[in-house]
Amino acid sequence: QVQLVESGGGLVQAGGSLRLACAASGRPFSSYFMGWFRQAPGKEREFVATINWSEGSTYYADSVKGRFAISRDNAKHTVYLQMNSLKPEDTAVYSCAADVGPITSWPVIEENEYDYWGQGTQVTVSS
Repeated sequence: QVQLVESGGGLVQAGGSLRLACAASGRPFSSYFMGWFRQAPGKEREFVATINWSEGSTYYADSVKGRFAISRDNAKHTVYLQMNSLKPEDTAVYSCAADVGPITSWPVIEENEYDYWGQGTQVTVSS
């Protein structure tokens, strides 16, 4: 089992920044993909970003490319999402997820490919 706990959400003005963190525990990290997804009320959950844990390769949704950055700290078993130049349309519950395998493709953007999910953290961007 893998447990994921997100933190760092909150209220920020448009143009501001937040850094989300997702701490993982319960299972060794080996060839994992970690992803961030978001869901606004009444909307479908959408892919935001993913990282290959071992290699550090990243991939982003077009809507956040150039504004968001995903990274990881291997020693702390934590993945981060740095969010800059935030827009009101970024308002959503942000969840991290772990794909523990089998991993056969890159990037992994389908939510049903991910095996474990955190509880989510609210990000609200005011206009």
